[in-house]
Parts: sequence; structure tokens; C-alpha cells
Amino acid sequence: MDLGTANTIIIHNDKVVLEEPSIVAKDIKTDKVIAIGQDALMMEGKTHSKIETIRPLKDGVIADFTAAEEMIRGMIKKIQNKKSWVKPSLKMVICIPSGITEVEKRAVKDSAEHCGGKEVYLLHEPMAAAIGIGIDVSKPTGNMVIDIGGGTSEIAVISLGGIVCDKSIRVAGDDFNGDIEEYMRRQHNMKIGIRTAERIKIEVGSALTELENPPEDLKVHGSDLMTGIPRETTVSYSEVAIALDKSISKIEAAVLSALELTPPELSADIYKTGIYLTGGGALLRGLDRRIQAKTKLPVHVADDPLRAVARGTGIALKNIDKFPFLLR
Repeated sequence: MDLGTANTIIIHNDKVVLEEPSIVAKDIKTDKVIAIGQDALMMEGKTHSKIETIRPLKDGVIADFTAAEEMIRGMIKKIQNKKSWVKPSLKMVICIPSGITEVEKRAVKDSAEHCGGKEVYLLHEPMAAAIGIGIDVSKPTGNMVIDIGGGTSEIAVISLGGIVCDKSIRVAGDDFNGDIEEYMRRQHNMKIGIRTAERIKIEVGSALTELENPPEDLKVHGSDLMTGIPRETTVSYSEVAIALDKSISKIEAAVLSALELTPPELSADIYKTGIYLTGGGALLRGLDRRIQAKTKLPVHVADDPLRAVARGTGIALKNIDKFPFLLR
């Protein structure tokens, strides 16, 4: 299970059996969960006073223990409804950020155990991402992986089945959305919701102000800050690049910091192998070129980067004996 800030992906027998947003909708009066995942996302920003939507994870860790537990249980139930072969007592591998505290680690494990996890293993996200994109992590070769998720960006140098040095920063996809919201307020005098910001990021998002194959400008709807009346405006990819510049600069600084901490022999390996980009953030247009220009190293975007971490957890689950670095 890739328990992400933005999305939760569950893999069983090498197949993705569930991929849904990490969100829960609750009845405020009864505290009862009325929707999870995609159904709850459809309600976000559109609820009345009796319903609230909650994102149980913030910055890659559990912020609302009860909601997280109900979300995990609900998602497992969804699988059981689809696939009769998923048993209620599960052997689980769950991904965690490399910068997680012991208390946060315990919260993840407890939630999984309360939801029927018989044996629960934890795996650091950069390690899962490396396994998921086909890197042999047990070899004495240095590989740098950058996993940009919804709540955190994880940068790690991996060798001999362990993380040699890492940098975990709480700047990622959610911050990109916030940057776009702020830009629309400041430059277009328009208030937009988080789902509209996410759509802008996906459809015209860019890390560079100049692209070879630029996307077409996007028509955006929101409310005028002066009058409150709904209106339409057009946003270009270069505008989004300007909006995201500050957050991307923080990720670049973290990459350079991780490279500084890397032992010389592993640095020599990274010079040859380059840097691997995974996570939903890797899909941002031009991000690989921007990091390449900053580090002067080749940057490779993984195939299907959004599912790289989940694929890695699936492989780890099937080969628990071969991966001694799995945490109990």
C-alpha cells in the first residue's frame, strides 16, 4: 500500500487493485463516514454545513488518526467487494517518508493493524520507488532517487540495500496547488478552489517558462475577488511556471544538499547513472530538464512515475525475506 497524501494505491499480486484519492467525507453531527476516495473527492469544496471532507494525511504522515483508520478500512472493504480472494487478515507493506518520526511511524502501523493487518511492514518511499523502477538496490552502486509526492519530496542516495543519505522536505504537489491558487488571486484577481488548481497543474503545469511542445492555454473559472461574481480567464503554461518557481527552487536546493552529503565513491556512480525522478511531481513538464540544468547530471523520468512507489511495495511484499531493510 502506497498511503499517500494525495492518493492511496493498493497493489495485490502485482496488480493495482485500488487507486483512489486519500480523502474522507463525514457527517459532522453523527461523525459517520459517508464517502471515501473518489466519491469523497467529488464532494470536496461543494459541501454544506452538515458534511465535511477530511484529508487524513498531511505532509506524508497521518494528521487525523481516526479518519486515516476509517479510510484504510474503507479502501480494503472496496477491494474485498471487488475481489473475493483478498482476505481480512493481511500481510501489508506500507510506504513512509524517510524523514518520519518514531511517533508518526507508530501511528501508521497502528492504523494498519486496527484495519486487519496481521503482519505490517514499513518501507521508506525512496527505497520503494527505486525497487519499483527496476533498480537493484542490493548492489554496491550509488543511485539517487527523487520521489515528489503530494505532501513531501524525498531525495535519497541508495546503495547496498540501504539509504546512505537522504533529504526529506515538505514541499510537493500540494504546495504546487497552493502556489497556483495564490498566483490566481494575485495576478488574475480570481479565487479558485483546490480542485481547479490541481486541474491547472495537470493540464498546463510546467517547471520552465519555455517548452518545445507547449500545452494550449486553459480556460479557468472562478469568482472575482472584487465582486464575487463567477467569471472566466485564460492561463498559460509559462504563468504556471512562474507561480511554481519558488517551490521548485526549494526542491532543487534539497537535491544539491543531498549531493553534498553523498560519499565521493557514490557520487562517481551517480555521475554515470544520473538521477531518477518518480512520484506524481515527476509528470510536471520540464522538471527533469530544470533539475538537469541545475545539477549538470542526467535526469531520467520513470515509466508510470505515479505508481513507482506502489510497484516497489508490491515487489517488497512478495520478497520479504530478500529485503532485510523492511521495518517491523
